[in-house]
Amino acid sequence: MGAGVVQKTGGGGRRRRGRGRSRPMSEINVTPFVDVMLVLLIIFMVAAPLMTVGVPVELPKTAANSLPGEQEEPLTVTLTAQGVVMIQKSEVLRDELVAKLRAIAAERDSTRVYLRADGAVPYADVMQVMGALNRGGFNDIGLVTDTGGPSLDGRDG
Repeated sequence: MGAGVVQKTGGGGRRRRGRGRSRPMSEINVTPFVDVMLVLLIIFMVAAPLMTVGVPVELPKTAANSLPGEQEEPLTVTLTAQGVVMIQKSEVLRDELVAKLRAIAAERDSTRVYLRADGAVPYADVMQVMGALNRGGFNDIGLVTDTGGPSLDGRDG
């Protein structure tokens, strides 16, 4: 990775001509290593936001803190502005929602689910979906919002 050869000089500061002995350089050149790490950092910073669930909804803004991460891929239920319910990226009829949630809950270790609801959806519809999530076996429901909304303490943030 950057090993080179250093010439060994003779005694007394004089240069020897002819056959000189050479020994390998024992220092590591760190500059290429740092360059590669910075490139990888930039790649992951660009790619990480693209790994989220791709159902477009206009989330309401709040001043709440984000939840800590999990080991298992989080289950996401989305309620669009048109009233369509989606589990991850697949559309589900409201009549079949509880049955599908029970089947999913039987296969998962965690009872955590993230509910993404469009800001234009009536509160009653959101509560109906939350009730279905509870009846389906998911008791730990996290509501997904965008940051930067009003904090209700006189400061917008």
